[in-house]
Order: sequence, then C-alpha cells, then structure tokens
Amino acid sequence: MYLTQGRIGEISISDTPKDKNAGEALLRVLDLLVGIIAVVVFAPLLIGLALAIYITSPGPLIFAQPRIGRNGRMFRCFKFRTMVVDATERLEQLLASDPLARAEWARDHKLRNDPRITPLGAFLRKSSLDELPQFFNLINGTMSIVGPRPIVAAEVVRYGRRFNEYCSVRPGITGLWQVSGRSDTTYRRRVALDVAYSRHRSLGLNLKIMAMTVPAVLAAKGSR
Repeated sequence: MYLTQGRIGEISISDTPKDKNAGEALLRVLDLLVGIIAVVVFAPLLIGLALAIYITSPGPLIFAQPRIGRNGRMFRCFKFRTMVVDATERLEQLLASDPLARAEWARDHKLRNDPRITPLGAFLRKSSLDELPQFFNLINGTMSIVGPRPIVAAEVVRYGRRFNEYCSVRPGITGLWQVSGRSDTTYRRRVALDVAYSRHRSLGLNLKIMAMTVPAVLAAKGSR
C-alpha cells in the first residue's frame, strides 16, 4: 500500500487507493441524499427564482446545456437561465466586432462584460443561485457534489492530453477550482486543479472542499 501526500491549492492531501474507492461510493450516497433533501428544502426558493425569471426575461426558465460528463458522455447540465434568449447571436456579433473581447474569449472562454447576461442573471451568477437546479443532476447521477466543473465540447482542446483525467470523475457542483478563485484564476490553473483532483480524490479531500465551499460562495469569490 502506498500513501500520497502533498498540497492542492490551499488543501493538504493524503490518500490511499482504499480512500479513493470508499470515498467514491460514499460520495454517490451523499449525492443522492443531498440532492433529494436540497430539492425539498429549497423548493420555495426554486419556485420564487423561477417566477422572477419568468417576469423579468421572456424565455425558458431553465437552461439545459449539453456538457461533457464522466467517461466523456454528454449530459444536460441544469441551470436557471441567466442570459437573453438570443445569447448566441449576441456573442457572435461581439466577437466579430470587438478584438479585445475576442482575445478574452479565446483566453478564458468567458467575458468580464458579457452583454448576454440579464440584470437578474448577473445577480444569480454572483450569488451562485443559478446553479440550484443542478441538485437534479445529483439525483440523476450525471453530476457529483465535488468534481471538476462540467465543460462544453469547445473546451476539450484546453485540456489536451489531460482530457482523459477530466473524464475519469463525475463533474461537480463544487470542486478545487470553485474554492480556489473560479474566474479569478487562469484556465491553465483550472485544468491543473481538475487534474490534481482526479488523481488525489478521496472522501477526506471531498469533505475539505465541501467545507470550503460555503465561505467561498458567501464571499462570491471569482463568481461572475
């Protein structure tokens, strides 16, 4: 038996193969319990936010975007819609006319001043409330509480030969990247954190990340 020790971001790690197997099984049980309990507890908030979106922005309430999950399988990642319905067209127009925005998009796959986001959507993103529907992803097994943030097909090239390591775990609602600055970090750093998690995941590491998630969300660290 061997022991792996070190640090990932601000988290000390120590795990064995047994830790990984036990942690993965227990995490799936936690996923189901948390998902079911959260949907029940947050039902009034989910309904209230859905009504707010309906009143302030015409269009679907939920944005179910195709993302890449475990073993490279595509799944629908649920979020409250935070963008206008013609978001794709607006992005294409912006990138075609603004070289600075085009360079920022090519670098981070994000925009600091994104014209597609609605006023309510900006609040939902800042507070991470847009991700509440992902509790349904926990229940159906396409996501886990802890793991890499799910990526779209266009981001695969960013991972290069590390893509297989991304695919070795379920994507998560929270994870190393989410508690390490999120959008305040570079995409290269994000890939490094995802790879580190896939290699060193354990029940202990998952619990540490979950404990760090609450203060990170309350501080809106790197959210936009």
